[in-house]
Amino acid sequence: MKRILVAEDDADIRDTVRDLLCGEGYEVKTAADGTAALAAWRGAEKPFDLVVLDVMMPGKSGYDVCREIRASEGRVAVLMLSAKGEEIDKVVGLELGADDYVTKPFGARELLARVAALLRRTGESEVPALAAGADFEFCGAMASVRRYTLEGRAGSAAVTELEMRLMRALAEHRGEVMSRDTLLDVVWGTSYYGTTRTLDQHLVNLRRKLERVGGDASAIRTVHGVGYSYS
Repeated sequence: MKRILVAEDDADIRDTVRDLLCGEGYEVKTAADGTAALAAWRGAEKPFDLVVLDVMMPGKSGYDVCREIRASEGRVAVLMLSAKGEEIDKVVGLELGADDYVTKPFGARELLARVAALLRRTGESEVPALAAGADFEFCGAMASVRRYTLEGRAGSAAVTELEMRLMRALAEHRGEVMSRDTLLDVVWGTSYYGTTRTLDQHLVNLRRKLERVGGDASAIRTVHGVGYSYS
């Protein structure tokens, strides 16, 4: 049974999300604010498979919680709920390591589809290429599958599971142009409900980490109107 932590300060929304997820057979724990969410995360006897975070919460915001979770854990899926429709709010969440976002108000079908897609990706994380634990070279740096880090001449940076899967996909198709839709299918899964904007932002974050560790971010080339190529 997949375990999900839901942090939302609006009691009606929190209860609705909990009931929807429980109805799908998930084990759900809720928190009314960011501080309680972090306490539940740190005190869990068994790790959560997915964390659902409202952006605007009293005390610690969803951004704060996401940042602290990502400081120690790159593999758990993080879905952010935002009442704001502005693009910048979504971008900030993705930059902090969120895997996806849903803008309120949202429909039950959309939320459950996003959750299922993220959990499916998590459940498929140990595909043969990753399960072998083999580090691989990427853009002049080394991607460590065992530690979920990117190691370069200028230092080290933690990467999320989606970033690791993106690097693996591009490395396995080096020299080819991969369309955005193909990358979404390979990395997020064929049933992913989101848009290519999420993919683009993850590539922006990955390039920044490559630059930080001394890698060659320019090796990931944007093919306008099509997708990306790693050369």
